[in-house]
Amino acid sequence: MTSDFPGPPELGAVVVGVDASPQARTAALWAAAEADRRGRQLHIVHAGDTDRRAILSSADTIQALSETARELLAGTADAVAERFPGLTMTKELSRQEPVAGLYAAAGNRGTIVVGSRGLGGFGALMLGSASLGVVSRTKVPVIVVRGEPDRTETDAITAAVYGASDLDWLMVAAAEAQVRHASLRLLSVCNVLAHVGSVTTMLDDVGGIAEQRVHEVAAMADRVRARYPGLTLTHHVETGTSVPGVLVEATADTDLLVMGSRHRVFRAGPALGRVSHALLHHGRCPVEIIPPDFAVAGDEP
Repeated sequence: MTSDFPGPPELGAVVVGVDASPQARTAALWAAAEADRRGRQLHIVHAGDTDRRAILSSADTIQALSETARELLAGTADAVAERFPGLTMTKELSRQEPVAGLYAAAGNRGTIVVGSRGLGGFGALMLGSASLGVVSRTKVPVIVVRGEPDRTETDAITAAVYGASDLDWLMVAAAEAQVRHASLRLLSVCNVLAHVGSVTTMLDDVGGIAEQRVHEVAAMADRVRARYPGLTLTHHVETGTSVPGVLVEATADTDLLVMGSRHRVFRAGPALGRVSHALLHHGRCPVEIIPPDFAVAGDEP
């Protein structure tokens, strides 16, 4: 955990990955609004994976795919310009596969925005493979745009926190709330079943564990208030038997749910924890995942 914050975190440029799906168009417009709030550029990226495809496909096929991709980028840019005429944006047709292409575009300080699914899958039940790949291994913030595109805004952001180790990425959530002129709610869920049979003698009841969590979250809230004195901030600890269930329910009443990533490592590489997995598949609003080691201070390189 960072003990001394030199200044407010800088929210970087916004990179949005697009394909021909309706969800990607929704994500592009959401990303444009986010870039506009930040006063940053919007980078629209389509990663066509043509380097790999060229091994098995003819030159004519690759040319046709590239032309289709350029039309997609142009159409997306036109839709963004119509909604946000003063926004500075760039278009990129990357030859890399989607995950690598978006990482390259984001650099060390950008925020990646993706849709909730790609061209395949089973409706709202399946997160697109590219989106899932970006989230599970990223070193920069990733926002998966979920929920109805015309949902009423609440002017509130919710940060799903666990303990003091979340303070670094929480400052990014506070910066998000500030640029939106929104309130920030810290929500922590104390799973009572997780402590059955393993509670220490000093905390020999669920109420004691919850009370300790309340103190930790309140201390985090005080740190955020000290850095953002004008920010409207509340905090709440809720006890329950399902952390994913409580947080998914919370997405119905917030514009953005922010949480730190807690990757589990398998032989094939890192994978999302079950809480992140549930939110990205079932959340009712956009969900932002911030790596715990993401640098929160300083400008983009």
